[in-house]
Amino acid sequence: MNEALLARYDASLRGLARKDRLRTIAPRAGLDFSSNDYLGLAASKRLGEAVAAAIARGTPVGATGSRLLRGNSPEHEALEADAAAFFGAERALFFGSGYIANFALLTTLPQKGDLLILDELAHASMHEGARAGRAEFKLAAHNDIDAVEDAITRWRAEGGMGRIWIAVESLYSMDGDRAPMARLIALADRHEAFLVVDEAHATGIWGPDGRGLAAAFEGRDNIVALHTCGKALGASGALVTGPGTLCDYLVNRCRPFIYATAPSPLVAVAVREALAMLSDEPQRRVQLQECVAFAGRQLAERCGVKPSGSQIQPFVIGDNRRTMAVAAALQTRGFDIRGIRPPTVPEGTSRLRISLTLNVDEADISAMVEALVEVLAST
Repeated sequence: MNEALLARYDASLRGLARKDRLRTIAPRAGLDFSSNDYLGLAASKRLGEAVAAAIARGTPVGATGSRLLRGNSPEHEALEADAAAFFGAERALFFGSGYIANFALLTTLPQKGDLLILDELAHASMHEGARAGRAEFKLAAHNDIDAVEDAITRWRAEGGMGRIWIAVESLYSMDGDRAPMARLIALADRHEAFLVVDEAHATGIWGPDGRGLAAAFEGRDNIVALHTCGKALGASGALVTGPGTLCDYLVNRCRPFIYATAPSPLVAVAVREALAMLSDEPQRRVQLQECVAFAGRQLAERCGVKPSGSQIQPFVIGDNRRTMAVAAALQTRGFDIRGIRPPTVPEGTSRLRISLTLNVDEADISAMVEALVEVLAST
């Protein structure tokens, strides 16, 4: 082996290890308190049967090409039609992943001469898209409407003439808190701006029929939403919903859409079935929200933690090493809880990310909280 060739990469890994930030891939084991399979759809019988039926009638596994070549299938088109109707948008486009969809949106729609304002705690994919895109971009303090408006006002005062784009998550992935949607819409309207809303952790759970926290505003000309299919919907990929003109523009100008092999038609079948399940099985959302309330009470009473009010409950520890030690101890007790460290979260806020799904019940939650109390006392 040529050690000199790999030396700088090895040094970087050693540096991460010294800071207790080295990542490794660990197998899934224990009770699920870490996945995004919030409604327990990933292994549901109904989703499996829908895919099995599609295979039986000859639906191919692979798309065989991009959507603009031979990769466009009836399954993709049926999903997009159903998704547009379900979410109340004019059009929908299906992408292979939420990361790619966010990157695609922010590198394609905001133009040179425009301003993109991004919430500082938005998904990494949004930050990557902002950095790689053509528009000037600025970060705004988390959920701070005044900071967003100040950035717009300063940019206009400095001669900015283009369109304004504001990009946020509706429910934040590491804190479990919500964006102030009504105020963001009012701000966008006031400045004739576009609002990009990543509904990744809200789709399927919050809003009417699980249509997301921006459901009341979909269908407007200045709203583009992203609905991830690999979380509560139990499959993979992402649906971008918005005005037909913007979707047509993505088809013509969006390189991650034009040049990527289309998602599997079987995945499109699974997502379409998952959307139907949201309407047919509302009890899943009710049951999850009951688990969220129960866990919030348990963590508040036993650990003094303020409930997030969502299925994502952060437990901030601060120190990287202790965070990972607590996570490891919980894992050995049969609870799959993962530690989250910088740069995924801000420095000094390393945490356990406790995810609530229908893969556990209230007895499991009680046992997890009991184990957490014991581990914290001894770690």
